[in-house]
Amino acid sequence: MISYLEGKLIEKNPTSAVIDVGGVGYSVHIPVSTYESLGEPGTAAKLLTHLSVKDDRMELYGFGSTDERRLFLLLISVSGIGGRTAISVLSGAKPGELKKAVLSSDKRFISSIRGIGRKTAERLIVELKDKFEDEGSKVEGVLGPSNDALDALKSLGFSAREAEDAIKRVLSERGSDLPIEEMVREALKRCS
Repeated sequence: MISYLEGKLIEKNPTSAVIDVGGVGYSVHIPVSTYESLGEPGTAAKLLTHLSVKDDRMELYGFGSTDERRLFLLLISVSGIGGRTAISVLSGAKPGELKKAVLSSDKRFISSIRGIGRKTAERLIVELKDKFEDEGSKVEGVLGPSNDALDALKSLGFSAREAEDAIKRVLSERGSDLPIEEMVREALKRCS
């Protein structure tokens, strides 16, 4: 599997990019948020990727962050959602917005995303709500550094509940713009 591509950005548009890695140009499907984070053609670029292999084709999807890729993988696990639809969803909503909409069962917001109808919105809510809750994503209702900090605390032996409570306290006291390392340090003080 191709985990990431790092090389020279040859071309980009809102739905795809071409990255030259060692003389080979990889065409990658990307969401609009990744397009906005890429530099200009000719500059260095790195994309996290997911390779989809079907009977008749292989498609490479690229992401500017681990949260985008994680959400993409969750989206394609929903029945009836393929890679291109998942990219469309990521282009129509930020990961935190989508997650908040799923957790609050906001069918109207989800079905307002291009390519998602009412029935698909309902299916997304049903199939993703438990997954978002299972990954400890109640923290501040967003993906991002708080979840990386949460994972770090759990790997240090704290229960999901203890880690979540500590992260929530840090976020309420210090805000969400802390670097992951500092968020973990602050949370450790509150777990002790």
